[in-house]
Amino acid sequence: MAQLRQDYQKFIDRDTEIVVVGPENQTEFARYWQKENMPFVGLPDPRHEVANLYGQQVKLLKLGRLPALLVIDKNGQVRYSHYGSSMSDIPANTDILTIIDQLNQSL
Repeated sequence: MAQLRQDYQKFIDRDTEIVVVGPENQTEFARYWQKENMPFVGLPDPRHEVANLYGQQVKLLKLGRLPALLVIDKNGQVRYSHYGSSMSDIPANTDILTIIDQLNQSL
């Protein structure tokens, strides 16, 4: 999430909002968001309802949820998805920004 925070303005400049969905309850999530000064939306999902809706895997042997990154357009259509195989398998911001630029050009 630190890399998202670092480039947050680049996403905003592309009319893109970041929403991070996490497994913590509302209290823990709010505490972390405040402590880390996260500028984007955080959504607590302790019952994995949103994770299940978008197909994010939960693997107890890999410390819980595996990373999932989705680009969803303003009509609610998933335009890009990446499901990580490990906790370090997260696309670089530059890759995601390129995908967003390509999607914006096709509109």
